[in-house]
Amino acid sequence: MENNDPIISILYKEIEDKQLVKETIEKHKKTGKSLLSILKEGNFLNEEQTAKIVAAGNSIEFINLSPDDIDPIAAHLVTSQIAGQYVLIPIKKVDNKLYVAMSDPLNLIVRDQIELRTGLKVVPLAASPAAVRSAIRYHFNVRNATRQAIASMRLKQSSSEEGSKEAILESKSFHVGEDPVTNLAHSIVIGAIEARASDIHIEPREPEMRVRYRVDGLLRDAIEVPASVQQEVISHIKILSEMDISERRMPQDGHIPISHEGRDYDLRVSSLPAVGGEKIVIRILDKNMDRWSLDKIVPSEDNNRKFRSLLNNPYGMILLTGPTGSGKTTSLYALLQLLNTPEKNIVTVEDPVEYRLDGITQVQVNNAAGRSFAKSLRSILRQDPDIVLIGEIRDYETAEIAVSAALTGHLVLSTLHTNDAAGAISRLTNIGVPPFLIASALLGAVAQRLVRTICPKCKKMREASPGELEILSNPSLAGTSKKNKTQIYSGSGCDACSNSGYSGRKALYEILSVTGEIRQHIVNLKSDGDIKQEAIKQGMKTLREDGIEMVLSGQTTLDEINRVVDMRSK
Repeated sequence: MENNDPIISILYKEIEDKQLVKETIEKHKKTGKSLLSILKEGNFLNEEQTAKIVAAGNSIEFINLSPDDIDPIAAHLVTSQIAGQYVLIPIKKVDNKLYVAMSDPLNLIVRDQIELRTGLKVVPLAASPAAVRSAIRYHFNVRNATRQAIASMRLKQSSSEEGSKEAILESKSFHVGEDPVTNLAHSIVIGAIEARASDIHIEPREPEMRVRYRVDGLLRDAIEVPASVQQEVISHIKILSEMDISERRMPQDGHIPISHEGRDYDLRVSSLPAVGGEKIVIRILDKNMDRWSLDKIVPSEDNNRKFRSLLNNPYGMILLTGPTGSGKTTSLYALLQLLNTPEKNIVTVEDPVEYRLDGITQVQVNNAAGRSFAKSLRSILRQDPDIVLIGEIRDYETAEIAVSAALTGHLVLSTLHTNDAAGAISRLTNIGVPPFLIASALLGAVAQRLVRTICPKCKKMREASPGELEILSNPSLAGTSKKNKTQIYSGSGCDACSNSGYSGRKALYEILSVTGEIRQHIVNLKSDGDIKQEAIKQGMKTLREDGIEMVLSGQTTLDEINRVVDMRSK
């Protein structure tokens, strides 16, 4: 049993119950099972003890890992995805060797992968999984990832602005390199992608430029960059997005295609001259996003059925309403994907075209070139379309053409900015469309909001408070069990959700189908309230009711529903 001597030594050192160690050794001798397997079966070891025993049994050094022991440059020789997936982190580079702390140092496949990526010989070191995860969080956090780049930029003295521009042009990419400006821009963008951010806000201030990410609809602080280097960072981004670096008085737009971890992204960049410098906002679009599936976007069986019922009509108009950022475009794309068959000609007019859809003709609005929504729409109708998507109805001319198209055999999908589904009708009336045309053309209006969902990692059940119970005791939800009405869920906050308690978003829907009674209400110029009440009488579920159902099913919280829906309205 000589090969097991190091393991036995570790066992006696790590396990206080020496009798347990003796029994384990005896069982090993009798059954032939490995000592580690026997201890795992009895759940006698914690993660660190397991790592020490594995290391001892395979002549691998075990280290007590601390984030301060790690060279930041070496750490970033692997991606955060690889580090997180395999629970490992490089700690130093010596000559042609890369020392890597691993929770599973026997994983030869990932060791070969790192060697192929870096060109260095991997020397595995064993460490407890908790210590490795802590080091990963520290070194791949965007604040710490930019520390070295910021320090380099503070030391970097440019001889002239032209020299700075040449340096940017030489490193015209977001890849990590020798140039600190490139490294800083890279860490900002990659940090946003890995945080699942939809937008990056780069805001000039004194004494430090602020960088914020919009995650799940809310802005959160990311890093602060010294104001002394803000112009270099902004100039770098403007050059990459093919803007005029010398123009600082007028807003500009551009885009940057990048790749990260095998996925392609399009960064839509917007600059805005402001007091103190130019503000940059970058919209992150995932070009490899999975095809929009109505079943994934609208998992509620009732709402899904209502959407499909509206789409079964061969012609007419369907409107989606809600504020900016409420997911209307995503829902429209899901509807188009459902309708997208070889025998149908689908054409869209959008501002801007955010995602490309295979099999669909998409037209980009360009007001500067005279290609407005209305003019584009007139041209589209001469292209023999079956289905037309209009990004947004903004004026009478566009509304008139859309209604006319819906009445002449086309299925028209579009959006409006209103508070609820019934508000779409009064909005069209206010634009100038006659009520009898609205009644004839409109198939349905859908209001929607996006709410954050509870983080599954820190989700906990709790008893609802009396105030919450009062809101949850909705008469329309009388069929819900009493157990669900008294117990609800919330997120306590963890590293996975940046201590917010939420991760990801889902949509709430209010789907108003235009029936004969509602058509009569529209023609008779009834108020939004009257139309809404008639729709509720016919089975429409309001945003409030849909939100309460999500709370009762444990998907979100009442605080989150209150943030996006007026819970006072019935």
